[in-house]
Amino acid sequence: MRVVTTAQPRQDLDVQPSPLALLLLGREADPKSERGVECPGDLPAPSDPDLVERARAAKEKLGDKVFVLGHHYQRDEVIQFADVTGDSFKLARDAAARPEAEYIVFCGVHFMAESADILTTDDQKVVLPDLAAGCSMADMATAEQVAECWDVLTEAGVADRVVPVSYMNSSADIKAFTGRHGGTICTSSNAKRALEWAFDQGEQVLFLPDQHLGRNTAVRDLGMSLDDCVLYNPHKPNGGLTTEQLRGAKMILWRGHCSVHGRFSLDSVNDVRERIPGVRVLVHPECKHEVVSAADEVGSTEYIIKALDAAPAGSKWAIGTELNLVRRVANAHPDKEIVFLDKTVCFCSTMNRIDLPHLVWTLESLAAGNTVNRIEVDPETEKYAKLALERMLALP
Repeated sequence: MRVVTTAQPRQDLDVQPSPLALLLLGREADPKSERGVECPGDLPAPSDPDLVERARAAKEKLGDKVFVLGHHYQRDEVIQFADVTGDSFKLARDAAARPEAEYIVFCGVHFMAESADILTTDDQKVVLPDLAAGCSMADMATAEQVAECWDVLTEAGVADRVVPVSYMNSSADIKAFTGRHGGTICTSSNAKRALEWAFDQGEQVLFLPDQHLGRNTAVRDLGMSLDDCVLYNPHKPNGGLTTEQLRGAKMILWRGHCSVHGRFSLDSVNDVRERIPGVRVLVHPECKHEVVSAADEVGSTEYIIKALDAAPAGSKWAIGTELNLVRRVANAHPDKEIVFLDKTVCFCSTMNRIDLPHLVWTLESLAAGNTVNRIEVDPETEKYAKLALERMLALP
């Protein structure tokens, strides 16, 4: 005979869910979520000591058939095999300038490979060594969410005077949406020109998907106030905004951010100034507004590299951008003190998915005649995304 007993709950226990449990259940928010993930220590060395030689051999076998692009945030083991390095748009243009290359291997993230496919010829094949190399910022704005936002703007009676401006760090779908609705793409270095152009076309701007770049450009470069900006949250009805707020705003900022640049805080700036007297703080415009306001200089990745190249020997710098780049420029300038702005080391986790094993597998597959991980943008999306990119290229 089986006896089943039912345990009675103890009345003296008051079990409360932990903050982490509530967060995982979606019932709480983490106010420090933009600080990113703490990643102390160095990246592990490649497990196979022969990988470097295998990559070199496969690349030599492919010859001029392959053109390897390396984003500044890539780890050194990958960068050493890049034919050119740069930011996302520079690399896409470099790819377009090499029509003789059958394969474009983009060591970056998914939206960058999409841009390269849009700008290259139909005969060229753009390859991403790891399809999981995405971008958390780009993923914060989906085509469905942005279409719903446009419906909200239409219902508020402002869509006909809103011009979308999308950051290069966005999916092909978002670039196509921008092209269809008369907008343009921008980079961190030409965001001011893009916004000036947009305000010549209309009265308001929908800025996608990085709220910080949009806010910093509007306030620092165009002289707007923070009150001119509202934040559209795609996870709330009507973006969490009233019709009056939508009608009164000059900048409608999408609630997106870079998880790497979002980690830097005002405390980071104050702390490094205490630790290193005379230090100059140089940050990327994807950082939060209070960080940008407290910095000595603000600029794109290319601006950061050029500023450090031109800096005098003996100068001290704290850099607020991705660690692989900071480490690389620090090693290139031993006569200057160059440190990471935040005490806690953090790489761009998605960018670092492109490692040497993935690159070797890609190159060896191509050398054997097998095209892997090809990134293809459908013709309709490409048509309008390219239109938005061409508007950017035509900016004065």
